[in-house]
Amino acid sequence: MIKRTIQQMVEMMDGAFCTSLDQHIQIQGVSIDSRTVQLQNLFIPIKGDHFNGHQFVQKAIDLGAAATLWMEDEPSPPTEIPVIYVKDTLVAIQSLAREYRKQLKTKVIGITGSNGKTSTKDILASVLETQFKTQKTYGNLNNHLGVPLTILQLSSQTEMAVIEMGMSDLGEIELLSSIALPDVAIITNIGEAHLDQLKSRERIAQAKLEILSGLRHNGIFIYDGDEPLLQEAVRLQNLGDHAVTVGLQSSNSYYPSFISIEREGVSFALPAQRPVFHLPMLGKHQVLNALSAIAVCHYYGISNEQIQNGFLKAKITGGRNEIIKTPKYTVLNDSYKSNPSSLRVSLETLSTLHDYKKKIVVLGDMNGLGDDEVSLHEKAGAQLDPNKIDYVFTVGMLAEHIAKIAKKRFIEGRVSSYQSTQQEELIAQLREVAEANSIILIKGSRENKLDQLVDDLKDSRVSMREAVGVL
Repeated sequence: MIKRTIQQMVEMMDGAFCTSLDQHIQIQGVSIDSRTVQLQNLFIPIKGDHFNGHQFVQKAIDLGAAATLWMEDEPSPPTEIPVIYVKDTLVAIQSLAREYRKQLKTKVIGITGSNGKTSTKDILASVLETQFKTQKTYGNLNNHLGVPLTILQLSSQTEMAVIEMGMSDLGEIELLSSIALPDVAIITNIGEAHLDQLKSRERIAQAKLEILSGLRHNGIFIYDGDEPLLQEAVRLQNLGDHAVTVGLQSSNSYYPSFISIEREGVSFALPAQRPVFHLPMLGKHQVLNALSAIAVCHYYGISNEQIQNGFLKAKITGGRNEIIKTPKYTVLNDSYKSNPSSLRVSLETLSTLHDYKKKIVVLGDMNGLGDDEVSLHEKAGAQLDPNKIDYVFTVGMLAEHIAKIAKKRFIEGRVSSYQSTQQEELIAQLREVAEANSIILIKGSRENKLDQLVDDLKDSRVSMREAVGVL
C-alpha cells in the first residue's frame, strides 16, 4: 500500500494544501469506508448525490485514521488530525493514484472488454504470481474509484499488477488508462453491454479502445483479432509489432490448434508447441481469455510449462462460471452479469457439459440494453433449445420476454416466470424438478440478486477440490 508523509501526499495532489498539525506524519494506506479504516490510514470522504463521506470522518478518526482529505466547501473540518484540503476528493484520489503509479516500478497490465475481463484477470494473475510478486484488482473495483483504490493498495515491492477497467460511457476508460498507465493493454471482446448509454457496438468498441490512451511507450496491445470492429480501428493506430491478436482463426498471433471441452475444464494447445494446456475453468470462451494471458506471459519471458502450472492454480472470482457441487445437483453460477453475448456463451458452455440427467436454466434480466431491450430478450428466448435444456425459469420483468418466446418451443410446464420477490417459490420448484445429477445454470445481472438463489441452492455443497479434483 502507499506509504508517504502527509506533505508528500499534498505534493502529489494538484491544488491540495494542509495548514494544521504535523505534516511529516507517515500515512500507510487509504480508505474511503469509515467501517474499514486501519491505523495510520488517510481517510478519503467521497461525496455523492445521496451520501456524504464527510459525515463519517469522526468514526474514521476513532478507528485510527492519521489524516483526512476534506473538500474546501464542506463546513466544520476536524481539528484533532491533519486535514488535507482539496476541491474534490474524488479527483484528489485519482490524482494521488496517478502520481503513485508513476513512482512505482511495477509493470501494469490493464484489461477491459464487454465480457471476460475478470476471468482474464484471474487467469493471468495466477500465472504471473508463479514468477513475480503480483497483485490484482479485488472483486469488481474496476471503475473511476475502484482503479485508484487498487493502485494505492499496491506495494512498492509489487512487480506485476493486473488491473481491470470497466466503463458505461465514453471517456471513462481514457480516465482509467491515464491513471493506471498500463505497460500492456488488453481488450477481451466487444459485446452488447451498455447499449443504453452507447447505443451501438461501434461506440462500445470506441470506448474500449480508449485504453490505448495511457499505454506506455513500447507497451503492447492484445486484442480480439476475430472482431471486425477492432481490426480496422487498431490498424489506424499504427502499432505495428506492438499489436498482438488472439482468437480462434489462424490469422491471429495466438490461436488454438485444437480445443477439448471437458467436464472439469478445457484443454487446448498452440500450433507446433508443447505442452497441451489444461485450464480448470468451464467454457470454450475461457480459451480466448487464456490466450491473452499466454501472450502477456510470453512477453515477460514465462515458459509454457510455467504457464501451465499457473493455470492449474487459477483462483476464480465468484459468480462467473463457477461450478458448485452439492450432494444432489451441480450449480453453474454465472450470476454476476448478463448480456446477450455472455448469455450465448453460458448456454454454449452448458451444452458442452454431458452426462447430466437434467439441464435447467434460471435466467434473469439483462440490463443496460437501451431501446432494443425487449427484442434482445426475445432473441435470447429463441436461442433456448428444448433438445438441450429441460426446464427454463426466468426472473424479472424483462426476462419474461425470454419466457414468452421459449414457451412456443418447450413442452407446457417446462417454462416458468418469476419476479425477484418470488425467490422462495422459485427455489421450491427448482428443488422439485432438479433430480439427482442435474445441473442448474444461474445466469443474470446483480440487480436480480440471483446470488441469493445460488446461496440457497448450495447449502449442502462440497468443495470444488472434492468435486473435480484438479484445483
